Amino acid sequence: MYETQQKRPRALAVALDSGEYDVENSLCELSDLADTAGIDVVLKVVQRKEGADNATFVGKGKLEEIRQLIENEQIDILLFDDELSPVQIRNIEELTGLASVDRTMLILDIFAMHAKTREGEVQVELAQHRYRLPRLMGAGKAMSRLGGGIGTRGPGESKLESDRRHIQRRIQFLQSDLKKIENHRELTRKNRLKTGIPTVAIVGYTNVGKSTLLNRLTGAQVLVENKLFATLDPTARKLALPDGTTILLVDTVGFVSRLPHHLVKAFQSTLRESAYADLILQVCDVQSDQLPLQLETTKATLDALDIGDTEILTVFNKCDNTECMQRIPAGVQRDKYVAVSAKTGFGLEQLCARIADILRRDYLPIDVVLPFSQGQLETVLRDYGQITSLDYTADGVHITGRCRQEHAHLFAPYQK
Repeated sequence: MYETQQKRPRALAVALDSGEYDVENSLCELSDLADTAGIDVVLKVVQRKEGADNATFVGKGKLEEIRQLIENEQIDILLFDDELSPVQIRNIEELTGLASVDRTMLILDIFAMHAKTREGEVQVELAQHRYRLPRLMGAGKAMSRLGGGIGTRGPGESKLESDRRHIQRRIQFLQSDLKKIENHRELTRKNRLKTGIPTVAIVGYTNVGKSTLLNRLTGAQVLVENKLFATLDPTARKLALPDGTTILLVDTVGFVSRLPHHLVKAFQSTLRESAYADLILQVCDVQSDQLPLQLETTKATLDALDIGDTEILTVFNKCDNTECMQRIPAGVQRDKYVAVSAKTGFGLEQLCARIADILRRDYLPIDVVLPFSQGQLETVLRDYGQITSLDYTADGVHITGRCRQEHAHLFAPYQK
């Protein structure tokens, strides 16, 4: 029996250089995204122009050059490093005869490949329908040409609806379904608060070793692959710190540069884990040539999530040798980062100690006797602090534990 390996499509990547961002880095990232989706980028074309052409994105002359390259290089698909309008998609495909996939469609396809939970599947399908709805009029030919490839994967996507009203009804259903899932997640968060277990969110650029770090610290069995967005759904695991404190480590979906705002919004419920955390670990790949981009992308995404004054500890991962340490940007304050190797275990003890130290700043030890008339304070401690011991005496309830600094004044009158 002979096994036949499916040939990977050959793609030509197209970018517009208007001076707003680093086009070279962005195209490298687009190539990585394409590789994850099973596409080989064999050629890159950059059009230097102040703004996109409304009809063809790169202009008719440049598009004619691209058409010649398609014939000469046997290109199967065009990838665009920006989001295309329905008119642009139609005109480009009519002039080149090839399917055109923009950055958003490519990311959505990868999301669809890796969504495993119900929440992930709903978020992906909802984002896909919102993307496609304005593109149905005039883009039907483009969609049909894609067949079973990019942009057609995912829950329910094999039956792409051509009726706009049907898609709108589907969007309404998915929104309702996602709302129920978000309510359940919110209830889980509240229960988490009641346990008094601090939450530490692991965030960062996709494929920097977040899942490897989670596995190494907690013994979890989270999928680890050298691909972008290998894990899409958040994973939470308990971790005991050196001082005896138990925390909950939450691994979130990876970030990517220039992620369209509506995609950030689509995954708001998942990414919100970062906003609710007591501490955020910003993981970066110190060996990557795109380290500055990783830092910039993570900051921009966290700003969009409105994390407030939650403290951020940068974790420079993949510090496997002394040369790697020299790649850490000089501008990062020493007390704001830890260098580790999730692969070898280097620096992980120091990381756990730093996490414990930071979390201790938010909590104060208490030893109080609460009068029976102050039962509401016991509720406050259960919901927002941690109770170590509780004993009912003739004078009231003797409680030892920890409370958040903002609640310390409530317990001060009753300290032993």
